[in-house]
Amino acid sequence: MIDLHCHLLPGVDDGSRSIEQSVRVLEAMAAQGITDVCLTPHLVAGRAEAGVPRAHDQAFRELLAVALPQVRLHRGVELMLDRPMPPAAATNRSLTLGGSRYLLVEFTRLVAENAAFNALSHVASLGLIPVLAHPERYACCSPTTASRWKETGALLQVDANTLFMKRARGQRARQLVAAGLADLLAADNHGDDRTISAPFLALCEHDGAAQADLLLRRNPASILADELTETVAPLEISTSLFSRLRQLLDPEE
Repeated sequence: MIDLHCHLLPGVDDGSRSIEQSVRVLEAMAAQGITDVCLTPHLVAGRAEAGVPRAHDQAFRELLAVALPQVRLHRGVELMLDRPMPPAAATNRSLTLGGSRYLLVEFTRLVAENAAFNALSHVASLGLIPVLAHPERYACCSPTTASRWKETGALLQVDANTLFMKRARGQRARQLVAAGLADLLAADNHGDDRTISAPFLALCEHDGAAQADLLLRRNPASILADELTETVAPLEISTSLFSRLRQLLDPEE
């Protein structure tokens, strides 16, 4: 399995605070069968033209020196599109996922549908493929809205653990998967126990093995290889699958 969204570059954002914390999480991921992880610390578009901060480079060197070899570490950022992405930043592949054409982006939670559409279109016009992180987080997101966002050429990265949430955000995540609009799943780990392994297992157990393979293996691998991704078939999140997801994440529930 491959996780392309995490905050395990230590001490640079609101994720892992130390090398030791990052190593513990990566060890757990390796035990769960995760082979590749992309480190995607937060960066705002207003600072993207300057590239990756030096502190990020130093943190990566220190982490790489002690990290387990079983998990390959790739780099990128999660770019907050609080303003249009500077055209000069589009040629800087240190910002993209593994140096590919794919750029992980996010918005503020209250972003409007049209504002998101315009921002994604702008990124695409610069020759990049925007990968929208956790679209289910945005209140304006619906299958109709998500379909429109994907018309820009964007991919949608649903947070894997959101699939088992009861509230509206979880409902939106399940709707995206059920409509075949999700292109990949990721954990958005912040130095905690969030992982993609339990959702992968649950999807495989409920007639979703083909979708799980694309969402958590093949499409992420294609992104790292700078190749085109494949369309994921719709998968209805049944009551039994929803219950299984919650049980895997919280066995005492």
